[in-house]
Amino acid sequence: QADGHEVMTAEGLADADGMLSVLQDSFWETHAMQCGYCTSGMLLAGHALLEANQDPSEEDIIEAIGGNLCRCTGYRQIIEAIALAAKRLRQAP
Repeated sequence: QADGHEVMTAEGLADADGMLSVLQDSFWETHAMQCGYCTSGMLLAGHALLEANQDPSEEDIIEAIGGNLCRCTGYRQIIEAIALAAKRLRQAP
């Protein structure tokens, strides 16, 4: 199904020098990763959302991550992480 398509992984979100992306750093800062099972999917869903909308509402974030199952954080920290990343991206020069 992926033949001929570009595939990005969570590791692909980091800068070329290995520094965490704004989104990855926001996940770390808000403790949005507990067991790590859902983290890759949440990061990529958040990345896709922020590529399309740098000022998402909480409802936009909830809808964007709705296809990922998380049993550790109750989604609150994940929502906060994506909102924090959006804020940081809007403030970046």
